[in-house]
Amino acid sequence: MTRDITLLGGSVRKPRAPLAAKRQSLSRRHFLRGVGVALALPQLESMQGLTAKGAVAGEEIDAAVEPRRFLGICNNIGLLPENFFPQGEGREYAASPYLERLAAHRQDFTVFSGVSHPEVDSGHMADVCFLSAAPHPGSGGFRNTISLDQFIGEKIGHLTRFPALALGVNVSQGVRSLSVTRDGVLLPVENSAEGLFRKMFVQGTADEVRSQIHKLDRGQSILDAVSEQVTELQQSVTATDSARLDQFFTSVRELERRMEMSKAWEHRPKPVVDREVPTDPTSPKEYMAKVRLMYELARLAFETDSTRSISLLLDSMNSPAIEFDGVRFITDYHAMSHHGQSAEKLQLLKVADEQHMDLLGQLLADLKTINEAGETLLERTMLVYGSNMNSAQTHSTMNLPILMAGGGFRHGVHLAFDSERNYPLPNLFVSILQRLGIETDKFASSTGTMRGLS
Repeated sequence: MTRDITLLGGSVRKPRAPLAAKRQSLSRRHFLRGVGVALALPQLESMQGLTAKGAVAGEEIDAAVEPRRFLGICNNIGLLPENFFPQGEGREYAASPYLERLAAHRQDFTVFSGVSHPEVDSGHMADVCFLSAAPHPGSGGFRNTISLDQFIGEKIGHLTRFPALALGVNVSQGVRSLSVTRDGVLLPVENSAEGLFRKMFVQGTADEVRSQIHKLDRGQSILDAVSEQVTELQQSVTATDSARLDQFFTSVRELERRMEMSKAWEHRPKPVVDREVPTDPTSPKEYMAKVRLMYELARLAFETDSTRSISLLLDSMNSPAIEFDGVRFITDYHAMSHHGQSAEKLQLLKVADEQHMDLLGQLLADLKTINEAGETLLERTMLVYGSNMNSAQTHSTMNLPILMAGGGFRHGVHLAFDSERNYPLPNLFVSILQRLGIETDKFASSTGTMRGLS
């Protein structure tokens, strides 16, 4: 007798004969499905060598073509440049204090200096141009242009459930976003890790969704809704796939635990500071914890191939007096960044920047632990991290702090360009697009591909 395990897009049958002899091939389009839940599967051995039907009738997706992805992260308050930029260039560069914190991943990223977006000025307002490179954002007649993440979504977004995801931490909605449509409209970002989690995994009828959200609010895992399917699936795939699924399901439960811990901050007393702390039910002061959650969700979105294009704006401009690991800012993040050479503010900013580097390092490490058909998820993900400003103190949009990790490029170098006559950062975007398989030799104000990037 056989038994069907319901999947969105197909079914896996539990055989009577030995499992190894009757294993079923799976499509990347398959989801474990329960009441109010649709959980995408990570890349498995059983999914290799297939041609899967896509969501559009008649569309075929060649699963043998390796998926590549883009993640653009902007911290719009900048970093202390003297602690970010390295000394020397090429492979023999001497790492700066911030880059030392990424030493374990030195061969996985390239750091740039002397790059910027031509004619993008206006300091803080330039964050909306970080991925579009539209000139003069502070001018009266400013009109933004399509951002890199949305351009990618236009070209290959049909291959995944979400063409692109626009995410944020403490983002001022309607004012800031990295994601811009072709018509120049800023797209609203998803600020809530819990909201994104539900968007990715909670589906069904209105009643089913309400029921599942109620269970999540009570601390139950979405995996509870598909537990029987999980057991059956693990028994019907290879030992390697079973171990891979166990790792994936563990990461989902860990993420749910972190979100539950994050919500607990809403009920803790606020610290006493020398200014009023905004009352916000989403606890914006727990900025770093929210950054970590968004990083984990971005990784999960790529791991399940839910999307191949993500923008993430870390809106330090809109963040209050943040606190983490016993560190408390004496005023809001923006005011702190205008340090005026205050030793106390500089030290606190340094600690915050180091925390950003540590969280980035953890993200890189997590991406490297996930294998996808012989490559790590980092090797298939082009991650650009940086800021729209060199320094919030000066509002300079020249010589931006930028690094790019992963994507199958040959890294481990410092590409140093002229700090006065900057090299166009949009050239990096062209290289990224071509690596994604998108045929183009131009994006925004680019003049070609990124020189020196192998």
